[in-house]
Amino acid sequence: MTNVFLHCIFEYMKVNSGTYRFFSVIILVLIFLGCSQTKEHKQMLRYLDELKKRNATRENFFYPEAKVLHYDSLILTAKTEAAILSSNYYKGYFLLQAGEPEQAIEIYKNLLIRMDSTDKEAIKLVNQYLGVAYLRLGEQMNCITNRTAESCIFPIQGKGIHLDNMGSKNAIAHFESLLRISPDDLETRWLLNIAYMTLGIYPDSVPKEFLIPGLSDQVSNGIKPFQEISSELGIVEKNMSGGVIIEDFNLDGYLDIVTSAWGLDEPMHFWLNNGNGSFTDLSVESKLGEFTGGLNMMQTDYNNDGYPDIFILRGGWMNKFGRQPNSLLRNNGDNTFTDITQSSGLLSFAPSQTATWNDFNNDGWLDVFIGNESNQPELHPCQFYINQKDGTFKNVAYAAGVDLIDFAKAVTSGDYDNDGWQDIFVSTMNRKSYLFRNTGMVDGTVKFEDVSDRAGFTNQVSKTFPTWFWDYDNDGLLDIFLCAFEFDKSLGYYEAAEKLGLPLRDESKMKLYHNNGDGTFTNVAEQVGLASVANAMGSNFGDINNDGFLDFYLGTGNPDSKSIIPNRFYLNDQGASFTDVTASARLGHLQKGHGVAFADLDYDGDQDIYLQVGGSFKGESNQNCLYVNPGQNENNWIAIKLEGVQSNRMGIGSRIELTFNENGKVRHVYRDVNSGGSFGSSPILAHIGIGTATVIDRIQIQWSGSNLKQEFNKINPNQLIYIKEGAEQIETRSQQKLSFVKQTLANQ
Repeated sequence: MTNVFLHCIFEYMKVNSGTYRFFSVIILVLIFLGCSQTKEHKQMLRYLDELKKRNATRENFFYPEAKVLHYDSLILTAKTEAAILSSNYYKGYFLLQAGEPEQAIEIYKNLLIRMDSTDKEAIKLVNQYLGVAYLRLGEQMNCITNRTAESCIFPIQGKGIHLDNMGSKNAIAHFESLLRISPDDLETRWLLNIAYMTLGIYPDSVPKEFLIPGLSDQVSNGIKPFQEISSELGIVEKNMSGGVIIEDFNLDGYLDIVTSAWGLDEPMHFWLNNGNGSFTDLSVESKLGEFTGGLNMMQTDYNNDGYPDIFILRGGWMNKFGRQPNSLLRNNGDNTFTDITQSSGLLSFAPSQTATWNDFNNDGWLDVFIGNESNQPELHPCQFYINQKDGTFKNVAYAAGVDLIDFAKAVTSGDYDNDGWQDIFVSTMNRKSYLFRNTGMVDGTVKFEDVSDRAGFTNQVSKTFPTWFWDYDNDGLLDIFLCAFEFDKSLGYYEAAEKLGLPLRDESKMKLYHNNGDGTFTNVAEQVGLASVANAMGSNFGDINNDGFLDFYLGTGNPDSKSIIPNRFYLNDQGASFTDVTASARLGHLQKGHGVAFADLDYDGDQDIYLQVGGSFKGESNQNCLYVNPGQNENNWIAIKLEGVQSNRMGIGSRIELTFNENGKVRHVYRDVNSGGSFGSSPILAHIGIGTATVIDRIQIQWSGSNLKQEFNKINPNQLIYIKEGAEQIETRSQQKLSFVKQTLANQ
């Protein structure tokens, strides 16, 4: 343990400086010394609590409460009317972020009375934020306090229409006042149309000169609406942005839900699936509720014991305030978890929200690549930890050639060239993407080659966020999805411009890089209907209609309080095109979306969707959503759970190929075993649709690590099967179909 501790000190000292570093190192020393007397689990909790106190400062952009106090003090000491007005303006702005729209409204109303009537620019700003404050107040009263299953679902209709209309009516007055001064203000025009929609009078009552037509149009493509049932199930939590994992943590055959939130005062939650249509909150008993922070997380099985562990990422976006530790939580197999970050060698202090677990050196044990955020003068190289097979990890990023220094926002791994070695792709905020090709073992160390230029990522011009490897067209080659993340303006600007047919720069649009099979990729977003705006954070993919082609869901948003746009769902049409069916699927929640997971939680044969809802500030906290799939058709499916022996226990990185005959045509469907997208974790369980086929002619597994190939023939669909590496027979396990809403309502 001493060597692990000294290594952490050395790495931390290399990338940090000043008194902040000194303070943090002292904390680290105290943690180490305390570990001989108390469990490291408790020491991590103490450290997180210390961080919470230390980060509550006005210098921290993401702590508006401290900013409010700061401007209070400036108001008291201000010597001029201009200084008083300026400080009040900023106080109102931060009150809005802190979740106090009523106080912000009073400040802004007072400013309009006291301001110089000739200062048009100042009046425009105050009117805009006064309108936003009223709109947020309306959301609090109608979508949180008096929430229904349709609240905040775009296009707003039915029970989503605001009964208490005071907030939206006042917002409309201020937005229209602003638009008369600045009719080309697309941000405000978007918000005005949304406000009319909350009252149920869009589009007829919107002034023609300010109308954005077509917002309530719905493209169905045969998709039936999902039903949001988190309240009915009692899975109710309200927090800021964060992650979600859906996984069978106690190996009872039923999928559980774990969530995190990035506030250091926001605890994790663990909802245990009881297997009877209900969940039990085990947050306290599991010890997970003791942990706070965590913008993102994913499951792993670092010790190959079969029980899914949890890896939490902290500090993303926060620069020096992001010097927070990630956490590796060991699953004890009894519905409890223990922090073993320090003893595992994974303790570090670099802002991050993204990582990918895979067996990069093919030794049968899961390793982890962590994408860290660097922004001058805060430099934090990405980390690459190799599993030492004894419960510890060693950072070999430099030796492996992946010690990237950039503002990494998302990472993903997969074998894009089908050579048996897992590769890495990195999305960044610096308008660059990186593809690292795994070239195998050299002198005992796995090596990577930066092939970004050769692969076709040289001319990327976008700030990007979510990314993933997937085979969207079932040609046996992994493609790459990449989503833009611009925030020079609020996202309503981009939405309004696109709806009005105004030109938008390519950097604000989605990218879909098709694998050409020769080491290069081509962006085919325009050809497949994805060359549109969708600034996203949370993301994941699945097959909601069991046609064998992967669809995807994006949790949209950015830190701007004015960014109120719907989350987006895209349906894959036979691998040839994608269609935005958000409105008809009723998945367009207007609040900011983060962790996304696809899973068949009710065991009825189709995938449901869990969405972590909430923004960067307390004022954007919201209740998370569980969208139940009503069943889109009569298509068939198979669910496959792998158990590695020579390969890693969870089978992560292994490839599944199904061959079947549908309507006289032989089809092949390919899936890599992983948790899906880069922000939110679906279960390590391959749910694969086969359309109308009635039998699967062949299932072939190529195991990651061992490269062993297994084949099974003539398998009946619509069941969960377990495949153990090297076994001659598959194992089938029956599961009871659950009826969540019916059973839960009957118990109330």
